[in-house]
Order: sequence, then structure tokens, then C-alpha cells
Amino acid sequence: MKFKRLSDLDLAGRRVFIRADLNVPQDDAHAITDDTRIRASLPAIRHALQAGAAVMVTSHLGRPTEGTVRPEDSLAPIATRLSELLGRPVPLISGWVESGVTVAPGEVVLLENCRCNRGEKKNDEQLSRRMAALCDVYVNDAFGTAHRAEATTHGIAAFAPVACAGPLMAAELDALGKALLQPRRPLLAIVAGSKVSTKLSILKTLAERVDQLIVGGGIANTFLLAAGHPIGKSLAEPDLVDEARAIIALMAGRGASVPLPTDVVVASEFSASAPARTVAAGAVGAADLILDIGPQTAAQFGGLIAQAGTVVWNGPVGVFEFEAFSGGTRALAQAIAASSAFSIAGGGDTLAAIARFGITDRVGYISTGGGAFLEFLEGRTLPAVAALEARA
Repeated sequence: MKFKRLSDLDLAGRRVFIRADLNVPQDDAHAITDDTRIRASLPAIRHALQAGAAVMVTSHLGRPTEGTVRPEDSLAPIATRLSELLGRPVPLISGWVESGVTVAPGEVVLLENCRCNRGEKKNDEQLSRRMAALCDVYVNDAFGTAHRAEATTHGIAAFAPVACAGPLMAAELDALGKALLQPRRPLLAIVAGSKVSTKLSILKTLAERVDQLIVGGGIANTFLLAAGHPIGKSLAEPDLVDEARAIIALMAGRGASVPLPTDVVVASEFSASAPARTVAAGAVGAADLILDIGPQTAAQFGGLIAQAGTVVWNGPVGVFEFEAFSGGTRALAQAIAASSAFSIAGGGDTLAAIARFGITDRVGYISTGGGAFLEFLEGRTLPAVAALEARA
């Protein structure tokens, strides 16, 4: 992927428009409960300020109705927090598309919720042109919205004098490119979740690229069913057994593999207090629920991770929230942490597992992209990325 980077540009005296992701959670009183995304946006803002730019920042927040700004839609709490973190005033500007923006070099302003502008979600060309006229340099630093073609993520990039990626966006694209476009082999992917149907396109795309494809959760149950193993009352999609067999066959035809569990941890009910039993994959009873991989399987998968050159991880392999069924995900997390492979992980449950097992600092790159991360895994073109590439 080729794109311009904010770090490579001369910004002195230039008007810089940064599309950040400041969509932070708030309580009922509109107090921010987690400012991680605000902190993550600081490097781009500080870089532009230190370079002598006149800086404008905007973001979406929640799901507002275009044309109105309700109190819960306003970026006012974000402006206050940004001011605290930057140690300088960050005025919040409303009606900025209509009235324009006045900001001096070395100063920063926050532009009110961009999704309140009419035409934002539809990527309206007129709106995009009006926003592009406000700046000399457009910066997309919001990878989490890269899969959406909206005016501030896509349209403006076509009309701004210069369009580039901020440090967060560039880091995501560098990591994803390293993992999937130019990986060090063997390339191993772990894809887990409750349903094959929600990740079928990801599985098919990865089946054409990876050397080993480890499946977990309800997805693994469907694959076990496809391989002729009993799964009892476990969550699965019998109507997608043929799809699972096709993926196994595709991998085998390439000399790659889908290693399936040889032992599993089962219980009679889905409960944190349910007694856990380890059984062979072929010995699951009619009343059993598979809730984790067994220790033998965890050791086997750990060995594959140790031999890998690149590991892509999306989804825990068991119900890790329940201690009795957390062993498989813990073992894989520890194997990834100990591996010399380049690793990239993404997805909400995956990030929660990484935090629980304390390996945050030992994963090569943790993607916060959510939907954008998954769509990249699917092989889809991300509109915001395509817009930056077109301006490279």
C-alpha cells in the first residue's frame, strides 16, 4: 500500500484538517468513562502543532441525526478532555461547515460532531468539497472508520490539496500489510467466534493465503461436525458443514491445513459454575456442550504458533470469561506472547482476552479498528484507504 504520511509533510503555516476517532464511551451525565481513543489521537495533533500548523480536528460521536446536535451528540466533553491532555485551550466550533473556521498556526480547534452535518454518511460531494476548502492538508487518523465511505473519511480526501495518513492510520496499515500482504512464513491465522456465517468470507479469504487456519468457538464446532465428530448440544451451524468441508479441502489442496481439536472441554450447561470435563474430540456426549479446547489441543496449537513467522488472531477459542473454560485461550495467548513471530490481533473479544491474560506488551500490533480490521481480513477494499492510495 502506498500513501502519503503526515510525518513526511512540511506543515508550517498550513491549515491541517485531522479526521480522528474520538468516539468515546460516556455515562448518562455525558462524562467520559474511557479516554483511550482521545489519548491515541494526541500524536497526530501534537505533531501538527509542533510543526507550526493551524490544526482542526473532528470526529463522529454516537449515532446522531444529521442536521441536529443534541447534548448527547456534542463533542464538548471531548474538547474539555483534549484541553487537559494538551495543556492548552481547545475551542469547540459549531456550524463550521457553513461559517468556516478561523484558527492560527500553532493553535488547535475541535469541530463539532461531523456526523451531524447533512450529507456526511452519504458521502455528499458538495459537503466534501466545502470541507476540503477549509484546509491545505487532510489527515485521516481514524482507521476504525476506514471501512465507511463518508464525507470526512472518503469524499474530502479527493478534493483536499493534500491527503495523507496520520500516525494511527499508518501504523494500522503497516501492521496489516506486514501480516497479510507481505507476511513472514509460515502464516498462521486464528479465527474464532460463535458462528461460521458471520466470518465465512474471512475464512474463505484466509484459506487462500495462510499456511495454518486454527478455528475456535462455535466455528470450530461446525468444522468438527464437518469432520464427522459428535458435538452434542454445542453451538454450531449444520447448514454450513459443506462450506467448512470446502475450506478444509481448499487448504489441503494448497498443502496447508485446518488443524482441528483432538480434545475439548465440555459441560452439561453454559454456566461459570458448571463442572468442566476434558474428553477426546470423538467422545463428546449427546448432552455435552463444547466450551473450550483441551490441553492436548492447546499444546498442539502452541507448537504451531512457536513455528510461525506471522500470527493473525481474531477471537478467543473458548468461553474465556468463565475460568473453567479459559485454559485454551490463555494457552494460545501465552504462546503468541512467547513467539518470535510478528503477531497482529484485533476484535473486541480478542482485545479483552489480551488484557485479561496480561500480554498487551507482547503482541506485535493490537488493532483497534473493529469492523475495519475484520473487513481487511475479508480482503475487502477499505474506502478510506483507497482514497488515500488514490492521492499518493
